[in-house]
Amino acid sequence: MKSLFSRTRIAAALAISLSAFGAHATPSQPIKNIVLVHGFFADGSGWKAVSDILMKDGYNVAVVQQPETSLADDVKATLGVLHMQDGPAILVGHSYGGAVITEAGNDPQVAGLVYIAAYQPDDGESLATLTEKFPGATKAIKKTADDFLYIDPAQLHADFAADVPAAITRFMGISQVMPSVHAFTDPVSKAAWKVKPSWSLVAKSDRTVNPELERFMAKRAGSTTIGVDSSHAAFLSHPKEVAKLIEQAAVGSSK
Repeated sequence: MKSLFSRTRIAAALAISLSAFGAHATPSQPIKNIVLVHGFFADGSGWKAVSDILMKDGYNVAVVQQPETSLADDVKATLGVLHMQDGPAILVGHSYGGAVITEAGNDPQVAGLVYIAAYQPDDGESLATLTEKFPGATKAIKKTADDFLYIDPAQLHADFAADVPAAITRFMGISQVMPSVHAFTDPVSKAAWKVKPSWSLVAKSDRTVNPELERFMAKRAGSTTIGVDSSHAAFLSHPKEVAKLIEQAAVGSSK
């Protein structure tokens, strides 16, 4: 009788244990919303190849066309697109877009951050202060009389997108988005990578942002990091690798 009671008690305890385990054992679904933020001199259309891969794999993709008039304006534009999504999202930034997602990523709807050859500023840092520490190789970035920046179209292929067909970079040169100097000098107030998981792609042949700076920032942030032998325009020249990293972030941020 005692043996039967013990077996019954053990079975009951096991059932309770399994029930409790089951309450937490259901695997989380990958984050399905991806918000892409472009950087200086390019626009959102450059994300097309990456977006096509993500959408084919079942993700919902939104692309921000921020004005690049100031960091605050661009964060506002990004949050506007983020809040149109139906649930948690991964923010992805290229180049200056990394500063934008670093600030915007504090929003509770953001599950994770992905940096593609991007800036990952700390509190109080701007692109200007980071570039002073680790200058890029390019000398082709110029300033207009009314304080907007552009990259010399004749140098855009070599210094921005050397592994992208010249026919494409010629058009990029004449259609480039010119950011305000304010977007370059405005500091981040609160770095979201301190509280959100992050992933980083280092473009090892980048002449626009120093690859050593990319490595330094990724290590400082504790980002899961990959290196690709790419120009600064990795989102154009290596869309498969970029999309794969974003999808890893979507799965990793769900845990």
